[in-house]
Amino acid sequence: MPNYAYKAVRMDGETVEGEMEAPEEAAVIHQLQRDGLIPLQVRSTTSFRHQLTRRRVQHLTRKEIGILTRELATLLEAGLTLDRSLQILLELSEDERLSRVLRDLQERVRGGSTFSAALEAQKDQFPRLYINMVRAGEASGALDGVLLRLADYLERAEELRGTVQSALVYPTILLVVAGLSVILLLVFVVPKFAVLFEDMGAALPLPTQIVMGIGDFFRNYWWALLVALALIALGIEHALKKPEVRDRFDAYVLRMPLFGDLVWKMETARFCHTLSTLLKNGLPLLNALNLAKEVVNNRRLLALLAEASQDLKHGKGLAEPIAKREILPQMALQMIRVGEESGHLDAMLTKVAQIYEKETQASIKRLLNLLEPALIIGLGITVAGIIISIIVPILGANQLVM
Repeated sequence: MPNYAYKAVRMDGETVEGEMEAPEEAAVIHQLQRDGLIPLQVRSTTSFRHQLTRRRVQHLTRKEIGILTRELATLLEAGLTLDRSLQILLELSEDERLSRVLRDLQERVRGGSTFSAALEAQKDQFPRLYINMVRAGEASGALDGVLLRLADYLERAEELRGTVQSALVYPTILLVVAGLSVILLLVFVVPKFAVLFEDMGAALPLPTQIVMGIGDFFRNYWWALLVALALIALGIEHALKKPEVRDRFDAYVLRMPLFGDLVWKMETARFCHTLSTLLKNGLPLLNALNLAKEVVNNRRLLALLAEASQDLKHGKGLAEPIAKREILPQMALQMIRVGEESGHLDAMLTKVAQIYEKETQASIKRLLNLLEPALIIGLGITVAGIIISIIVPILGANQLVM
C-alpha cells in the first residue's frame, strides 16, 4: 500500500506533520478530517516525482501559486486570521523562494497593508487578474470564498494547459526521431555507397546525386546548419515581438485548418472561465471583461475584445458586441445571450467554458489522429526515396555487366 506524507493544522492553529499508509490520496484526506485536522498537503513519498529535485526558478510557477491559494483559502475558511494563516504556511514551506514571498506578505500585512496591496508589491509574482480578484474579495468581506474560487480557476487553467502540452509530447518525439533517423542514414549509410559508385565509374542519376550531395552537406557543414537554424529562430522571435507582425501572424493562425479551430476553442474556454470567475466575485461586467481579456494569447482576438469593451461603455450588453465581431463561436454566443436574458451570465459562462474545454480535448485528439499517420508516412516516403536512389544505380550497373 502506498505511503503518504501529510501536513495539517489543528483547530487551534498548531501544525501537524506525519505519514500514513492508504490506498489513495483521498483516503488520507478523509482520515485527517475525521481526526479533526485541516489537511494542507498530502503527497506520495514513493512516487518518482517526489524523489526528483525541484527545479529552481526565480518566480513562482502557476502550479505553486494555485497550491498556495488553496492552502490559504482552507486556513481562512477554518476561521484563522490572515496573519496566522501566512505564519503557518511559512512554517510549512520548504522552498526558499516561496518562504521569501510569504515572509514579505506577512510583514506587509502586519504593517497595515491590505492583502491585495501586499500581493501587488511582489514584483510580478502574482498576475494582475489575481490581485484584482483578491481586492474584490476584500471589498466584499469574503476573501476565503474568493480564494477558493481562485484556486479552482488556477487548477482548471493549469489542467487545460497541461492537456495541450501532454498531447504534443508524442508528435514531438516522433518528429525528432524521424529527423534523426534520416540524418543518420544520410551521414553514415549513404557515404558507404559513395566508394562503390566511384569504382563503378558510371554517371549517377540525378536523384542519387542529390542524395549524395545532401549527405556530404550534413557531414561537412552540420555546424552551418545549426547556426542557420538558430538565426532563423532568433529572427522569427524578433519579428513576432513587433505588434504588426504578431497581429498578422495570429490572424493567420485562426484561419489555419484544424489548428485554427483548436486555438479558437482553447481561447474561448480560457476567456469564458476567467470572466465567469470574475463576475462571481462581484466585479462589474466592464471591469471583468477588461481583466478577462488579458488571459487571451491570440492578439487578433485580444484586439476584438478590446473593441467590444468600448461598446460596453455605451451601455450595450456582452452578447451583441461579441456577435458583431464574431469573437466567439456561435454556440458560445447563443449561450451568453441566454445567460444575459436570464440574469445568470456567470453560470452560463461557466457552462460555456466546460463545453469548450471538452471540445479542445476532442480537437486535440482529432489533430493527433491526423498528425501521427502523416509523420509516419512522411518518414517512410523519405527513407524509401533515399533507398531507391541508392539501389537504382546499382541495378543499372548490374544490367550493364550482364
